[in-house]
Amino acid sequence: MIAAQVCVLGPDAAAQSAVRLNKDDLQKRANGVLAIMSLSIVPDITTSSLSIGAGGGSTTGSTEFFMTQLGGGDTISKSVPIYLEGVLAASRYDPTFIASQGTETRKIPAKWNSVSATGGIGWDFKLADELKLRPIFNFALGNVTSDLRAASWFVGQKTGQDVNFLDRGSLNAYGLGGSLMLDYEHYRPGYEIDVELRYSDIRLRSFASSAAVQGNAIAQSANLWTRYRAPTGMTLLQRPLRYVLELTHSEFLGDQRGVLGFDRLTSVGAGLELDSSAYNVIITRTRLVGRYVFGTGVSGFSVGLAVSF
Repeated sequence: MIAAQVCVLGPDAAAQSAVRLNKDDLQKRANGVLAIMSLSIVPDITTSSLSIGAGGGSTTGSTEFFMTQLGGGDTISKSVPIYLEGVLAASRYDPTFIASQGTETRKIPAKWNSVSATGGIGWDFKLADELKLRPIFNFALGNVTSDLRAASWFVGQKTGQDVNFLDRGSLNAYGLGGSLMLDYEHYRPGYEIDVELRYSDIRLRSFASSAAVQGNAIAQSANLWTRYRAPTGMTLLQRPLRYVLELTHSEFLGDQRGVLGFDRLTSVGAGLELDSSAYNVIITRTRLVGRYVFGTGVSGFSVGLAVSF
C-alpha cells in the first residue's frame, strides 16, 4: 500500500519544529515503491504502456503515474528449445504527502522515477504438436530515485530536518522468481492463432538503499494473451499484408493487487502486420496495433509497435 503521513512530535518538542516519518510509514512507503515497480518487471501487454492521471485505491494523494515497457522473448529453435526473454521498463509516480504543524498543513509533492530490467530463461516441453509447457526462471534489477524538487524549500525551512528517501533518496531492488507458461500455436496457410496462458511470481527485495527505506514486494500475476492473424487480401513487399486481432486479460495478485486502484486489466486490439521476410533483412515482421485497455475505474487507448526477427 502506498500511503504515508508526515506528523509532528508532541508539545514537548514543539520548539524543534521537527517533522518525522514513523517507522511503520517508512516501511509502507518502501514496500509501496516496490509494489509499483513490480508492475513493470513482468512482461504484460496491459501494462506495457500505462498512464494514470490520478491514482486510486491505496495511493493516497497521488497525482500521476506513467509506465512503459520494451521487451520480448522467443525460443532459439525447435532443435534447441531454450526460451529467452527480457524486459526494460521505466516508470514515474508523483505521490503527494501532507505535512502538518499544529493548525498549518501543506502538501509536499514528490517525484519517484523507476527503471528496471528483467531477464528470463526457460525450456519448452512439448505436450502436443501445437502445445508447449514452458517453465521460466526470472531475475530482475531495479532502482527508484526520489526528489522533493519544488517542495524541498518547505521541508528545509519549516522543519530543519532532512526527510530521508523523499529528498534525493534511492532504493535499489533485486528480484528472483519464475513463471509458468502454456503456449499454443495453431498456424495454417490462411490464418494464425497464438494463445499464451502465464502465471508469474517474482519476489522483490531492496538492497544498498537509503537508510530510511528497506522493503520487499511480491509480483504475482496471471495473464491470458491471444492473437489472430489473417491476410487482408493485399500484398506488400511480396508478402500478404495481414490484419491482427488481440485480446489480453491480466489478473494482478500479491502486492500488485489494488496498488493503483484496480485488480485486473483487459486489452482488446486491432492492427496490421507487414511481412518483410522476402528480403534479406533482420526484421521479418512489423506490427502496428491499437489497443483499448480497461479495468475497474480505469480505461484508455494506446498504440504499440512490435517487430519479429
